Amino acid sequence: MIESLVFDFDGLILDTETTFQRSWEEIYAEYGVSVPGGAWASWVGSAADPPEAYEYLERNLARPIDRRILRERRLARERELLKDRPAMPGVDALTADAQRRGLRLAIASSSENSWVSRHLRRLGLLDRFEAIASADDVTTTKPAPDLYRTALARLGVRPEQAIAFEDSSHGVAAAVAAGLFCVAVPNRVTRYSAFDAADFVLQSLADCSLDEILRAAEAVYRHR
Repeated sequence: MIESLVFDFDGLILDTETTFQRSWEEIYAEYGVSVPGGAWASWVGSAADPPEAYEYLERNLARPIDRRILRERRLARERELLKDRPAMPGVDALTADAQRRGLRLAIASSSENSWVSRHLRRLGLLDRFEAIASADDVTTTKPAPDLYRTALARLGVRPEQAIAFEDSSHGVAAAVAAGLFCVAVPNRVTRYSAFDAADFVLQSLADCSLDEILRAAEAVYRHR
């Protein structure tokens, strides 16, 4: 029944969300500003460079900031932090196993295609994904379902033939709205979020076999 797996990218395949948080925390520290963990979790998943991070700083400073300069500086620091970072645990084994079984793989990411493709290429994973649906392809990113619908259309499969993998509440909402069985894999940043809408929750992609995930998804789809 299941023909494809659709993965989020940031925070799921590569731990960009920890580096996103660290690069911002270094900037906030210069201004004596701190951010609660729940706020970080609510920002990620809907955009690679969420405006909420800038708005939070401006509210605390009670004045506007030069967002363009700050963005360039922060992204340079994030690229430095990501330079040698490996894929998240379980990603390589899971995608390799899926390929051996003939399952088709895709990405549904709120980031730009260039960001996703560059990192997948560095990790040696780009060729495993048949399709990438990114922020370049839709008007509205997660939690809207558009990215997942685009990925499914490019694969030519129906929602009930696919499984989504997400690390954020925004991503889970997008996958569920698109009609997919969704596996949530919270990371250090997103663990503060609620994942009640997910069908399956793992601490790591290395914690569960593909067989177990497939059986769970097929059981849910049979009863829908």
